[in-house]
Amino acid sequence: MFLAELSIKNFRKLKDIKLHFQDGLNILVGPNNVGKTAVIDALRALLSGPDEPPLRLSLTDLRCPVGGEPAPSSVVFEYIFRGLTVDDEADFMPALEPGEPGKLNARIGVRYSDADSSGRLRPKRWCGQHEDVPLTSEMMENLRGVYLQPLRDASQALRPGRSSLLARLLRLLADEAGIKSIDDVLKATDDELKKLAPVVTTQEAVSDRHKKMLGGTLAQVLNVSLSPSDFQRMSARASLLVDALELDQNGLGFNNLIYMAVVLSDLSKDPEAAAYRGLIVEEPEAHLHPQLQAILLRYLEGIRETPEGERPVQVFVTSHSPNFASIAKIEALACLVDVGDGVEAFFPREVAFQPGKREKLERYLDATRAEIFFARRVVFVEGSAELILLHVLSKRAGFDLRGHGVSVISVEGLNFDSFLPLFGEKGLKVPVAVITDADPQSDDDAVLYPGFGAAKVVSENTTKMKGLEDAFVKVFCGLKTFEYDLALHPANLNPMLAALAELHPIIGKEVAASVAAAGDAEKAKTLFCGLFERGSTPVQKGRFGQALAQVWADEQVACEVPSYIRDALQHVCTFGTGQP
Repeated sequence: MFLAELSIKNFRKLKDIKLHFQDGLNILVGPNNVGKTAVIDALRALLSGPDEPPLRLSLTDLRCPVGGEPAPSSVVFEYIFRGLTVDDEADFMPALEPGEPGKLNARIGVRYSDADSSGRLRPKRWCGQHEDVPLTSEMMENLRGVYLQPLRDASQALRPGRSSLLARLLRLLADEAGIKSIDDVLKATDDELKKLAPVVTTQEAVSDRHKKMLGGTLAQVLNVSLSPSDFQRMSARASLLVDALELDQNGLGFNNLIYMAVVLSDLSKDPEAAAYRGLIVEEPEAHLHPQLQAILLRYLEGIRETPEGERPVQVFVTSHSPNFASIAKIEALACLVDVGDGVEAFFPREVAFQPGKREKLERYLDATRAEIFFARRVVFVEGSAELILLHVLSKRAGFDLRGHGVSVISVEGLNFDSFLPLFGEKGLKVPVAVITDADPQSDDDAVLYPGFGAAKVVSENTTKMKGLEDAFVKVFCGLKTFEYDLALHPANLNPMLAALAELHPIIGKEVAASVAAAGDAEKAKTLFCGLFERGSTPVQKGRFGQALAQVWADEQVACEVPSYIRDALQHVCTFGTGQP
């Protein structure tokens, strides 16, 4: 069985939200302070481990009312489990309700209300569709979860002790024959050690002093023991060595991975422990460099493929790592987004992509582009030149992209339709601006190289992108291409020529002469053709963008921002802020 749905009401920032999970790995992503930890605590309200204190909530955990809405009196969590076996159905009989055709689900609820004099809310657990059916202790014991908090001290958690995870795992995996064999070896070892001279002389020294101190009647029998005498004591002393080093001498990141390996082994190996097992991890990327993050994620993604003799474990993680989001499969992602008057959940796996677009998106979601799952505002551009120059242009236009939390993402071409289905009124409700080229197609030279006042002609692809617009997503294009639209403004001609001269002095001198000789209406075309339509030796747009950004880094150099770029920046920076 696995947790398929979690509903949360009136808990901190979360007013009323429903999350859908899959068996195996689930990765909860979103910007800071959007409610990821609240979701983790909602899971812990039901899935507390045997060694963990139960989740305690107080009046401060109730969601603060907004506007004139009434103040909530309780926090409510509801959990729906699917994939029940016949044995699971028997264990959770009072919680059963109809699910998919021919199948049953288990519904469990937890309500925190009726604060005591200290402000602490009292929990009430029930099952089924009515709150008057209590959740029994037997059902609670069949729901086991382990929570790994952020900034955890893995070496401390793995230190020897009777209740350590390693000791518990040793006892779990040992049968009677194995225990007897260990006991025999331990006793024989201890007997042999006691015969050695250093041990004998040490024991005699202590025993003689002890007898002189207490006398023959009160003195106790003392023996120096260098090894545990039986399996139980041995398990309590068990510790892990890493490359012959103690865990305290090992790196924090590797210790975290070791700790997760022990926890998962403990959860999956015991056939009698619980019907449901869950692992809840905040920030699994803590202390891990990108390669180790990728290795850990690959393992967690395959965790649903349970080896014979093990029980499945459902994993929930929260992450701030674009690496984790970029290399994870879309099916595993659950996104939280603040829409202003509340927080909503979005699941990329539920998007209906056009054929081939989903696969293309997964290939394109490298660490940089995966920033979209954490961004509050997004600008998509075609390539590296726009990516490099947009921050300079935004500053000249009076917009602080970083201050507004805007992420600028290059799709490396015209692949906007792989990204845009994730956004908008049916997706992530954050403002999105797409800056693209009009790319007019025509045999008419005036259409291919339009001037100010010309009728805008756009390509079929740009028209298709415009069809994806809604209140959140807007598409902006100029008259031809990014560089041509920059060159249309006379103030930009000299800076662009200076950037070209820095890259290619000879070509720069030649193009500058051609631009000077051209009429005002032809200067933009002359510069554009001299840059990018040079037959087999066009100037590389990315390198030119770098050089132009360097020229415009001097604020004394003139720069005119095209109106369509201003409009894009205006939309993405001011949407939802009440600013004009």
